[in-house]
Amino acid sequence: MCLHPLPTHGGFMDSHVIRKMAARLPALADLAVLRFNFRGVTSPRGTSQGSFGDGIDERLDLAAAMAFVAERGLPTPWLVGWSFGTEVALKHGLPFPIAGVILLSPPLRRTTPDELAAWADRGVPVVALVPELDDFLKPDAARERFAVLPGAQVVAVDDAKHLWVGETHTSRVLSEIVERVNPSALPLPTTWGG
Repeated sequence: MCLHPLPTHGGFMDSHVIRKMAARLPALADLAVLRFNFRGVTSPRGTSQGSFGDGIDERLDLAAAMAFVAERGLPTPWLVGWSFGTEVALKHGLPFPIAGVILLSPPLRRTTPDELAAWADRGVPVVALVPELDDFLKPDAARERFAVLPGAQVVAVDDAKHLWVGETHTSRVLSEIVERVNPSALPLPTTWGG
């Protein structure tokens, strides 16, 4: 389940990494991808209901998506958040049945140390992919912040920036996700004839 970047700065369910997850992972790694726009987001697909909730009201959007998963009898999801989406996952994902959390470029601006530490008792993997050149939280600072969560894995990604621009970085993100969720599908093919 993909949680997109900050909508007030152009993030939505078709942000490039999330769009590529949805297009590639089902075909290349046998992974289903659920993505949606948070409240009040305008994208090429239209405008969602509600208004931006600064990471608080978005808990209701996450709850609705989790209800959809339950109603359809879908497999227990992983939460994959990117930037703002990592904050929604960390602040509001604890009560839901999930297999783990993968955080892309977590800024940790809205998530308190107590909220982060609360994941320690959850018993699910928490993986943070942190770009070396991130504008908000670099790998060393991320390791310090995630120290309250023993077992969290902080993966530093050389030469990457917050937005994961370029096929090299996008492929790395997809491979890191597949390594956790369906490792038997690795290595991901670089071409596909389907």
